[in-house]
Amino acid sequence: MTTAVMRFPEDYLASFTCSFGAADRSEYQIVGTKGSLKMNPAYEMAGDLKCELTIGGKTQKATYKKRDQFGPELTYFSKCILEDLEPEPNGLEGLADVRIINALQESAEKGKVVEIKPIDKKERPGIRTRAS
Repeated sequence: MTTAVMRFPEDYLASFTCSFGAADRSEYQIVGTKGSLKMNPAYEMAGDLKCELTIGGKTQKATYKKRDQFGPELTYFSKCILEDLEPEPNGLEGLADVRIINALQESAEKGKVVEIKPIDKKERPGIRTRAS
């Protein structure tokens, strides 16, 4: 099991815990200064996904029907290869993930904060990758 706290620009913080020894969970919650977002289940496509967004004390709930998430991803990636398109997320996104994981591991080993220089990336994965 590991727990990490990550500091972002303007002193935004994120924390998480990962464990293979804990009870099976498939949810996440994001808590901010104005509200929170909860997904439960969040990672399994065994049933409908339930989202709860609370802002300023007012809660909205949404349900996203169960669907195949991997088939459309494979179709999209295949299209990118066949049509020579840049996929979203691309290799730079994967590199960013690996850099974060390596920094977390180094921080745990050395017991100190590890700073990561930002990657100059102007766009994030967007709606065009969503399966219809």
